[in-house]
Amino acid sequence: MADTFNYRIDHHGSLVRPADLAAIGVQQAVEDAVVFQRKLRSTVVTDGDFPREDFRSAVLDGVSGFRRTDEVDSDGLVTWVAESLPKTTGPLLADWTAKLTELTVIAPKASLPSPAYLAATTFRPGLGISSARELGEALTEIIQAEIELLVSKGVRLIQLNNPLLLGQLGTDSGVLSFEDALAVDALAVRLDDRPEGVRIGVCPGWAAPAVVDRAAVERLYAEVAADRWILPFHQGTEAELDLVRALPEDRDVCLGVVDATVPELEDIDTLLARIDAVGEIKDLEDAALSPSRGFADVASRPLLTAEEQRKKLVLVETVARYVWGNEF
Repeated sequence: MADTFNYRIDHHGSLVRPADLAAIGVQQAVEDAVVFQRKLRSTVVTDGDFPREDFRSAVLDGVSGFRRTDEVDSDGLVTWVAESLPKTTGPLLADWTAKLTELTVIAPKASLPSPAYLAATTFRPGLGISSARELGEALTEIIQAEIELLVSKGVRLIQLNNPLLLGQLGTDSGVLSFEDALAVDALAVRLDDRPEGVRIGVCPGWAAPAVVDRAAVERLYAEVAADRWILPFHQGTEAELDLVRALPEDRDVCLGVVDATVPELEDIDTLLARIDAVGEIKDLEDAALSPSRGFADVASRPLLTAEEQRKKLVLVETVARYVWGNEF
C-alpha cells in the first residue's frame, strides 16, 4: 500500500492533560496541544482526548442506552452497563476534529473505541439486550456513521481501539466470542467511499501475547479489513515480530516502538535493530512509528508526566528520521 500518505510519526491520540486544564479551558488546551504536536513534527494531530474523561467517552457520553456505575477497574476505567440498544442524535468526535483542520495543515486524526470492545465490556445479561453481538452490531452502525462524518470533515486517519483482541486470539472467553468480535469490528472498518489518503486503523491491544496463535492472528487480519494495524512493538519479543509476519502485504503497520508506561528512554540502536528486523519481512514504506499506547487513556491517570511524554515523542520522531530521512 506504499504511497505518500504514511503518517510516519504517529501517536494513539490521548496525551497528558495540562495541570491547569480547568483554568485555561478545553479549547485553549487543545490549541496548545496542536502547537505541541506541530513542534514535535508529528505527521498527525489530535485533540489529545482533552475534551473527554477516557478513550471510550466519545461514544459512552454521546449515545443513549448506557448507565455509568460507581465501579472502577484496575486501569482506572469507570464501569458502564448497557441497559438498552444505543442511539445517538449527533456527532461524537466530528465537531472537535473539524476544529483541528482550522488550526493546522497537519492531518487530523481521531481515535474511537471499537464496537466489539464496548460490547464486550458493557453487556450484562438480563437487561433487555439479547446478546453482546446484538449490542456490538448496534454500536457498529453508530461508529460507522461517525467515521463517514469524520472523513467528510477532513479527518484522514481514524483509529479504532480494541485492547482485548490480542488477549482473545483464538479463544471464546468472555461475553463476546472471538468470532463475534471479528464480525462486529469488521463491519465498523468498512468505508465504501474512501477519499485518497484515508486510513482506518485498528489497535488490537497494548501488548503482544507471550505466544502468537498464527492461525488466529491471520484470521483477525483477514476478517477485519483495516488499512493500518497499530501493533505493540516495545518489548523486543518474537511474538511482536510474529504479529508483523502475519500481516498481509497490502496493509500498513504502525509499530509502537517506545513504551508509554515507563519514563526511561529506549536505546536508539536497539530500536533501529528491531525495525531492521521488520524490514526483512515487511516493506518499511508501508510502516510508521508510534508509542506503544496512549499516554493518558484515562484523563485522571496519566502514565507519564508531560515532560516524560515529550521525550518519548521526540524519540519516536528521531528514530523515524533515522529510518526514513526527512521524507514524510
